Amino acid sequence: MLFTPTGLTECLREWENLEKDYQQIQDTHRLYKQKLEEVTKLQESSSGAISRQRKKLKELSVSLEACKANSPTPTLSPEELEAITEIRESIKEREDAFSEMEAFLPKKNGLYLSLVLGGVNVTLLNKQSKFAYKDEYEKFKLILTVILFVFSFTCRFVFSYRALDALFYFLLVWYYCTLTIRESVLISNGSRIKGWWVFHHYVSTFLSGVMLTWPEGDLYRMFRNQFISYCLYQSFVQFLQYYYQSGCLYRLRALGERHNMDLTVEGFQSWMWRGLTFLLPFLFFGHFWQFYNSITLFKMSQLPQCKEWQVVMCGCSYMVLFLGNFFTTLGVVYQKYMNNQDKSKSL
Repeated sequence: MLFTPTGLTECLREWENLEKDYQQIQDTHRLYKQKLEEVTKLQESSSGAISRQRKKLKELSVSLEACKANSPTPTLSPEELEAITEIRESIKEREDAFSEMEAFLPKKNGLYLSLVLGGVNVTLLNKQSKFAYKDEYEKFKLILTVILFVFSFTCRFVFSYRALDALFYFLLVWYYCTLTIRESVLISNGSRIKGWWVFHHYVSTFLSGVMLTWPEGDLYRMFRNQFISYCLYQSFVQFLQYYYQSGCLYRLRALGERHNMDLTVEGFQSWMWRGLTFLLPFLFFGHFWQFYNSITLFKMSQLPQCKEWQVVMCGCSYMVLFLGNFFTTLGVVYQKYMNNQDKSKSL
């Protein structure tokens, strides 16, 4: 409970205490600014030292290659060959260490973040902040997935109004735009997200934006239910992926087999092989639904009454999504299968 002075003497005494507190606040803030300047100088010093060391390591690698090429193998002693091998392995390990260090150092934003945020530094300075932002990203995906599921169900089976459809498409555009920004921030802070799983969100943003601009008409009504049904199924699969991937990632991180900043993705990666292969039929069904949507739209574009450019654009977007998702997932499955075959042969 706060102390409330009643008399003049008590008010004067309270003012003196507040003056002392204010002086302490000023001293603390002055110390904070001083430490902040020191941190900034240390960041610049560390970034410069890493850049210089990288340059020297690159030159050393080139020199080692030249030494090995200019000196025939028989003239090099086993000790020299072993030393060259050890240096190469150390250089690779040092690159990984530099990447870990740079996750805590300010870096220049990529093109997308520069366009959206400008030159604002998005690097979080401690692990707690990074983990908190990553967890917030995962919760954001889960909450929006549930909202999109309910929204698409409502549009498909309850109400059929173009205005409500437009609101749903706008929500999709905002959701995917937000995902691309948050993922770019997470990548700047050390998250290792495969290129396609980021790029396909840009394609999904474009696709949702095109659907938003598609005027109501016969062609729109022909494709509407198919599109919203696909969105309903996609939300269901994304919820399944989040639920099972988050549990799998938690176990793997506890065992030290995955990076702490690894994220759930809307696809299949090699670390999911143990325990999550049951998701593959759901994923492949969704991929072929994208292909079916693309073929449907291309057929619609051949109709005499087709005047809207949105038909072809949506068809191309779905074809890009199908090819990227299908072959990326197939590549992961094939690579894992070959690795298992090699392990069984070695045994």
